[in-house]
Amino acid sequence: MQVANGLCVVLALILLPGGTQPMREGECEVCVTFFGRFYQSLKDNNVEFTPTSIEEALLKSCKEAKGKENQLCYYIGATSDAATKIINEMSKPLSHHIPVVKICEKLKKKDSQICELKYNKQIDLSTVDLKKLGVKELKKILDDWSETCKGCAEKSDFIRKISQLMPKYAPKAASSRTDL
Repeated sequence: MQVANGLCVVLALILLPGGTQPMREGECEVCVTFFGRFYQSLKDNNVEFTPTSIEEALLKSCKEAKGKENQLCYYIGATSDAATKIINEMSKPLSHHIPVVKICEKLKKKDSQICELKYNKQIDLSTVDLKKLGVKELKKILDDWSETCKGCAEKSDFIRKISQLMPKYAPKAASSRTDL
């Protein structure tokens, strides 16, 4: 009798769905967004949906990725300095047109860091008071523009540099500002 009860418990644990919860809204933000855009670019460029061709295209996309998307590429092994390679966990399902959300859920099981990535808040340059931002945030604006501020020692130097470059990188924000 005890054997039968134990067997029923084991059978129930096997047949019942696992303890993984479906993703909540906003979870795996970087993964879902990056791979969604990547999948669409594959379709737009008529790339053959084989794991090999997907992996090649991913390596190219990851070379151009910046910030959190580059970090995602590192986690899945699509960068040259990555320690692990789980690219095939993404390329095989994508070759079968599995939804990106499901792929990210699967990747989350392999490496939870993948779904912990979140995009940084975007600063609205048309309304923000640059003087109230910290130096770190000012450096981030310049970094997003792939610019540096050589010789900048004080906060006012960074603000001056951003003000000079704003018409080039954020023309709408520059035209709506009156303090530039």
